[in-house]
Amino acid sequence: MRYDEFVARVRERGEYPDRAGTERVIQQVLGVLAQRLGPDEAEDLAAQLPLPAGAWLTARPGGARGYGVREFLAQVASGVGATERTAEWDAGAVLSTVAEAVSGGELNDVLTRLPAGFAALFGRPVLSD
Repeated sequence: MRYDEFVARVRERGEYPDRAGTERVIQQVLGVLAQRLGPDEAEDLAAQLPLPAGAWLTARPGGARGYGVREFLAQVASGVGATERTAEWDAGAVLSTVAEAVSGGELNDVLTRLPAGFAALFGRPVLSD
């Protein structure tokens, strides 16, 4: 998937008014995800995303912090200046697009490193085939 297509899909899903706002949300969600995954898995995921989205996964070094969905959403909300409910919408728009952009095997790798509640944000209640 090309970067322009990635942004367009996130923008449509999130119903964002402009590209700049969409990119800000993408950057925040991917940055917080990277901190949750840790550097090795973030790099693997980044390799399958278009630039600069992939680079945003590796820009914030993380140590595979062990927080769950609620803390993840709180960090996204804080970064974009939104409520946790809005952050859930934002995360879903970005992460469901990530799920479409990467291979099923990579998506499974990511989901197995995260608590079960994250799968719904990726639009995948179960692992990919």
